[in-house]
Amino acid sequence: MKSQSRARLLVLLSGSGRTLLNLADAIDRGELDAEIALVVASRECLGEQRARERGLATRVIAGRLNAEHLLSLVEASRADVVVLAGYLHLVPVPEALRGRIVNIHPALLPEFGGPGMHGLKVHEAVLRAGRTTSGCTVHLCDERYDTGPILLQRTCPVLPDDTPETLAARVFEQECIAYPQALNDLIAQRVSSGEP
Repeated sequence: MKSQSRARLLVLLSGSGRTLLNLADAIDRGELDAEIALVVASRECLGEQRARERGLATRVIAGRLNAEHLLSLVEASRADVVVLAGYLHLVPVPEALRGRIVNIHPALLPEFGGPGMHGLKVHEAVLRAGRTTSGCTVHLCDERYDTGPILLQRTCPVLPDDTPETLAARVFEQECIAYPQALNDLIAQRVSSGEP
């Protein structure tokens, strides 16, 4: 990654695009020193529409990416970091991209993660477990769901009258702070160490 230019992000998504919009807004406010080079949606979805409305280069590639395809997308977009933004497929982590694929999860990992744990299912599980604190986790990706090294966590209270929806809204407020912060930290670390 060149220190004189902004980091280029390849964003993968499958849903509404709220996380993408959060990152784009953080870039616009000067809070995230990056640019979105390409958005790839795993299906036609609101997130893909929102990316196009923002004027972002966008592609729909149905289903799960294999390592070769992911590497070709990174190369074609000249992306420095791959950012998962509600991408519902397990992403391959080829050696060339190790330490460069980042995810955010709406719970405090290692709890409430793994296959099938996304969206309201996570918050329902937190409430069923009787937790008084929840939050979000930004982590590097590895070969399994939600098990890579943790970069940052932010917490919020679970209130006695919370529903999955109210808890999700409170956790998303923390995600809006955590993801840009963790990405800035990762980008700065990669630049200072001279990593691509």
